[in-house]
Amino acid sequence: MARREKKPDDGVVLTEEQRRRRRARSIAIAAVLGFLVLLFYVVTIVKLGPNVLNRPL
Repeated sequence: MARREKKPDDGVVLTEEQRRRRRARSIAIAAVLGFLVLLFYVVTIVKLGPNVLNRPL
């Protein structure tokens, strides 16, 4: 899909600083979400006990 030129009626156009801050915010949110997923995984493994990986299938 070809990029179309920005027109004045295209809505809000972010400045380069605003784009940079938005990207930094998105990366921070992704990092926190990843940390929470890892935390829940570790807590689940700890609560199941050490023999959960050695049980017979």
